[in-house]
Amino acid sequence: MGKQHPLREMIENRKKGDLTGIPSYCTANKLVLEAALLRAKETGKQVLIEATANQVNQFGGYTGMKPADFYKYVKDMAENLGVSEDMLILGGDHLGPLTWQNLPEEEAMKNSEDLVYAYTRAGFTKIHLDTSMKVADDPEGMLSTEVIAERGVRLYKVCMKAYEDLKAEKPDALRPVFIIGSEVPIPGGSQEEEDSLAVTKKEAFADTVDTYKACFEKAGVGDAFKDVIAVVVQPGVEFGDEQVFYYDRDNAADLCGKLKDYPDIVFEGHSTDYQTPECLKKMVEDGIAILKVGPALTFGLREALFSLSMIEKEIVPEAEQAHFMEVLEKAMVENPDNWKKHYHGNEKQQALARKYSYSDRARYYIGGEEQEKAIEKLFENLRKYPVAMNILHQYMPKQYDRILRGELKNDPKELAMAGAAEYMRDYEYAAY
Repeated sequence: MGKQHPLREMIENRKKGDLTGIPSYCTANKLVLEAALLRAKETGKQVLIEATANQVNQFGGYTGMKPADFYKYVKDMAENLGVSEDMLILGGDHLGPLTWQNLPEEEAMKNSEDLVYAYTRAGFTKIHLDTSMKVADDPEGMLSTEVIAERGVRLYKVCMKAYEDLKAEKPDALRPVFIIGSEVPIPGGSQEEEDSLAVTKKEAFADTVDTYKACFEKAGVGDAFKDVIAVVVQPGVEFGDEQVFYYDRDNAADLCGKLKDYPDIVFEGHSTDYQTPECLKKMVEDGIAILKVGPALTFGLREALFSLSMIEKEIVPEAEQAHFMEVLEKAMVENPDNWKKHYHGNEKQQALARKYSYSDRARYYIGGEEQEKAIEKLFENLRKYPVAMNILHQYMPKQYDRILRGELKNDPKELAMAGAAEYMRDYEYAAY
C-alpha cells in the first residue's frame, strides 16, 4: 500500500469530525507563487497549487509552459525557499476540451487526452476532469450528463496509463486523485452583471455521481470511482467586475445536506475569490472543503503594486520612476485579447475595469517582460528611497500593521507579496 494522498487524508479526518479543508491556489504568477510557498513554510501546511488548461498545456498555454515545465518551476522555487517537495500538491484545473471547443469531438478529445497525460506524467496528483463544455460538432442544446461522463472516463483511463508510466520511473509516485463535475462557473469569473445565482440542485449532483459510476462500470473500470474525491458544484458564490455573490449557507443547505449520502467525497468550490473569511469557513464546515482561488491573489498583488507606485510618485524623482501602472495599462490597451470580451461599457468604464475589476484580467499581463522590468525597477527605487512608515500607513495600512507586529519587513517586494498573502490568510483561517 503506497502513501496516502494528503487530500484523501483530509477526507478521512473530516469523517472523524475534524472539519478541515484546503485552499487551492490557481496561479502562475511568480510573486504569488512565492508568497504561497512562504505561507506554507510559515504554517507548516501543505500547499495546493493548480495550473489551468489555458495557462499550462502541451502546447505551452499562455504562460509558455508545458506541465513538466510548470512542475519543475514550482519545485525549484520551493527548493530555493527551503520548502520540501513533499509540502507541494500540484493540480490541473479544467482539464478537457476547454481550449479546443472550436474543434470536432475526436480532435478536441485527442488533444484533451494528450493534455491529461502530460499533467499526470509530470507528477500532478490532483486532476480536475472537466468535459462539461461543448465542442464544434456537438448538437444544439445542453450536453447530457452521460456524454460528459463518458468523455471524463476516457480521460481518466489516459491519466492512469500516465500514472503507470510515471511509476516505472518513480516507484513511490503518489496515485492521483480526481475531481469531476459539470456545473463549473466560467473560469476567471462572471462576464455579465447578474441579480441572483443558481445553486446546484442536489439531484444534479447525485446524477453526476451516479452517471460517472455507471460509465466507469461500462468502461470496465468499475472500481475507478474510489479515485474520485470531489465534485465541482456551484454553491452560490461568484464575482463579476464590481460585484461579489457571498455564500449563504441556507441557500446551499439542500445541496450540502446531500453530501451525507456520499461520505468519501467533498465539494470543490470554484470562484470563491473575495468571500469573507467567515463565508469561507462556513463553506468548509458545510462540505465545500476544496476552495479554489485565483484572480483574488493577483488582484491583491496588483493592488499592492499600485500602492507602491503611488508611493513612488510621492518620494522618487520623476526621471527615475518605474511608471508600473502606465506600463501595465499600455500593455493591456495594445493587446486587448485577454480582456475585451470581459469588460464592457464606455472607454472610461473599461479603463477602470482594466485597473480594478474583480475579474482581474490584468493577471494575464503582469508577468509580461516590460511589466516585470517595471516591477523590478519599482522595487529598486523604493530600496534606494526607503518608504517612511507614516507614508506607508497612508497607502498600505495592513502591511504597516504587520511590520509593527514584526511579521513583515519594510521591503518593497515583501510588501507586494503581502497583498496576495492577505487573501491567503483568509483561506488559512477557513481551512485549518
